[in-house]
Amino acid sequence: MYPLLACSIIALTVIFERSLFWIIEGVRGNRNLVDEVLGLCQKGAWDAVREKVAGSRDFVIRILVTGILHREFSMTKAMETAAAEEIRRMRRYMGVLDTMITVAPLLGIFGTVLGIITSFELLGTSGIEHPQAVTAGIAQALITTATGLGIAILSVFPYNYFNSRVEGAALTIEKYATSLEIVYEKLNNGSGQQKNDHK
Repeated sequence: MYPLLACSIIALTVIFERSLFWIIEGVRGNRNLVDEVLGLCQKGAWDAVREKVAGSRDFVIRILVTGILHREFSMTKAMETAAAEEIRRMRRYMGVLDTMITVAPLLGIFGTVLGIITSFELLGTSGIEHPQAVTAGIAQALITTATGLGIAILSVFPYNYFNSRVEGAALTIEKYATSLEIVYEKLNNGSGQQKNDHK
């Protein structure tokens, strides 16, 4: 039961930490600002973008700013690297929670098997004169399986929720990063066209 207690504490800690993380990210998020930044990028107002995003802690803004800063070299690669870092930050401790979901039921079954072995050893020494001692031992042993399954079941819901949040964030990043690339391409093509017209 002590390893199972440790598993439950670890799982609860991760669930609490990730919940807090996503609440903070939700507060920091500002999609209106992202749209304003894309509008300024369409005009090529890079200095205005810098002023606009000052102090923003939205992860999408961070990725777009990285792309804008590297627009002369490789905007796409810069945004891909920044996005990978953000996704890694969002997936932090998810492996630990996944491990707890897998390990807790196995520990429970292991505890039950050990308990049943002890009960049968008791049966071997006392015979069938005291069956209540054996059945009580087996019932007690099954508590570990129930506990392990309980930890896994209660952890799998937040685990799937956090995964869905990461997937949603990845889609949002892809959407806005692609939008910035399109805007920049249009801006470059427009500038090139104007130069050709002047010639």
